[in-house]
Amino acid sequence: MGQRHSIRWLRQVLADALTLNQDFYEHSHRYPAATRYARGIVGLAALSHGLGSGLILLLYQPSLLQLVGGILVNGLSVVAGYYLWTYAIWKLDTYIAPPVPPYRELLIPVGFAYTPQVLNLLTVIPLLGRPITLALAGWTLLGAIAAVRAGLNIGLVKATLLAGVGFTLVQVGIGLVQAGVQNLVA
Repeated sequence: MGQRHSIRWLRQVLADALTLNQDFYEHSHRYPAATRYARGIVGLAALSHGLGSGLILLLYQPSLLQLVGGILVNGLSVVAGYYLWTYAIWKLDTYIAPPVPPYRELLIPVGFAYTPQVLNLLTVIPLLGRPITLALAGWTLLGAIAAVRAGLNIGLVKATLLAGVGFTLVQVGIGLVQAGVQNLVA
């Protein structure tokens, strides 16, 4: 019975995160197992990104070690990006308007904002990969704006600025990692 309730709750979490439900983001840190689910979503996003990058790396005919290394590095870049993005948002807000909630509380809504990235494996579809990548990035940014707005209890403009600065840093970092891995394998 507990597992069925857990699966139903997970479906509801995914639906609320994907539809950018502001009420969900506002209260997400209060839900039982929210930390575990948020980290799980980031982990799935990392796995999806890593596998998608691995499929692209196959075009270069890498050795098994290069392929596994590329998948790991690309997947870990998503996880590192999550923690760095959240930290950048939190740190910028501490300079702008202290006091702020603890960093750990902000990890939960930002983790849920990564829900669209679970679909990152779709970016390997020929001719549609780049548009899908951009759509998922935009969707994630919108989720992060909702998460930051709710998590820090701030206005839309300030949330957009905070999320946008961190988003830019993370996207550039992940892009550089992915390009570096492809250059290394090529």
